[in-house]
Amino acid sequence: MIFQNTLSYARELDSKDPLRKYRKEFYFPKVKGSEVIYFTGNSLGLQPKRSQAFVDEIMKDWKEMAVEGHFHADKPWWDYHERLAAPLARVVGARPAEITVMNTLTVNLHLLMVSFYRPTRKRYKILCEEKAFPSDQYMFRSQVKYHNLDTEDTIIEIKKREGEHFWRTEDVVAKINEIGEELALVLIGGVNYYNGQVFDMKTITSAGKSVGAYVGWDLAHAVGNIELELHDWKVDFAAWCSYKYMNSGPGNASGIFINEQYLNRSDIPRFEGWWGTKKETRFLMQPEFDPMETADAWQISNAPVLALAPYLASLELFEEVGMPSLIEKRNTIVAYLEFILQEIDKEVASSFEIITPKERGTQLSVFLHGQGKPLFDYLMEQGVITDWREPNVIRLAPAPFYCSYEDMYRFGQILKSGILKK
Repeated sequence: MIFQNTLSYARELDSKDPLRKYRKEFYFPKVKGSEVIYFTGNSLGLQPKRSQAFVDEIMKDWKEMAVEGHFHADKPWWDYHERLAAPLARVVGARPAEITVMNTLTVNLHLLMVSFYRPTRKRYKILCEEKAFPSDQYMFRSQVKYHNLDTEDTIIEIKKREGEHFWRTEDVVAKINEIGEELALVLIGGVNYYNGQVFDMKTITSAGKSVGAYVGWDLAHAVGNIELELHDWKVDFAAWCSYKYMNSGPGNASGIFINEQYLNRSDIPRFEGWWGTKKETRFLMQPEFDPMETADAWQISNAPVLALAPYLASLELFEEVGMPSLIEKRNTIVAYLEFILQEIDKEVASSFEIITPKERGTQLSVFLHGQGKPLFDYLMEQGVITDWREPNVIRLAPAPFYCSYEDMYRFGQILKSGILKK
């Protein structure tokens, strides 16, 4: 496709966009009376307008039924979370039994470590990416310390090659094979939060399992963004937040995937609670844990239905559109954004460097060489909501549900004016 850096061309792309009507399904903040150009769906997705009705339904049921809402609401609360399993399974390439929604992301990673990080004297090392998201780093270190192991010896970080901004799959596989029988767990962010790189999850999962390690993925920046086939890739487990590309609301509930080979097994340890027991026996208050035969066995407490309601609303949108359509628009709009950046770079004789490799999803991370934080501040003042990462990187994530091609063109013009203003 031959792009053009003109308003008329951008509007032409929008007119041909089969997803253009979904922009009206979301609320946009305003700056100076105009809707913002929103590039931070990789941090917090916009609010779907239909979310309010889903929350109001529960508030109404609580008001009118009180405790009876658990069983007699139109969407009974006691199994509310089960409604999310099938649509989420289609988003992540899983079977519904392998999915549940509970807690928040790092809490779930800790709980999954109980099941999938069981170090022995010989097999105890953890492989992750260099400078993983801080919460993952804290989680790794606290887990290792809990097992009375040395963090420096136990946590192995895959580094980028000198002078490169991305990881090479062959380097990850080589490190897996080097550690070999000492490797207990591979746990990497499927899409890196800083540079936007999509890891080759299929190849890395296969390599990890070939040496006898468990392989899990932190999919915070992947779910709702890229194609996933967790079941077919034979991933052992995964977890993700729901408030980025999934648009479920700030700090909202986390989804987890547990490969079906670990379901309904008594030899897999986990922290257990009432809501993980079979529905048929749950209210018999038996002293012995009788686990669900699905990933719901990892549930501990009853579902936070007020939090799950906007998640279910967003999943309704995903069901309507489907991941293939979202990915098709994502590829085009990100390519157009890349083109706009390159054109503006030529016009202002600046030096932008896109550090996101071609293995990417929605996010482009851009080094603004010769520019500083004032340019970011200018963009924000002009209604371009983006994200700054030190030393001089902005992250741009044009979510295909609600970003337009005209947004990309307008951003380029604002970026140019901000540079020339300097």
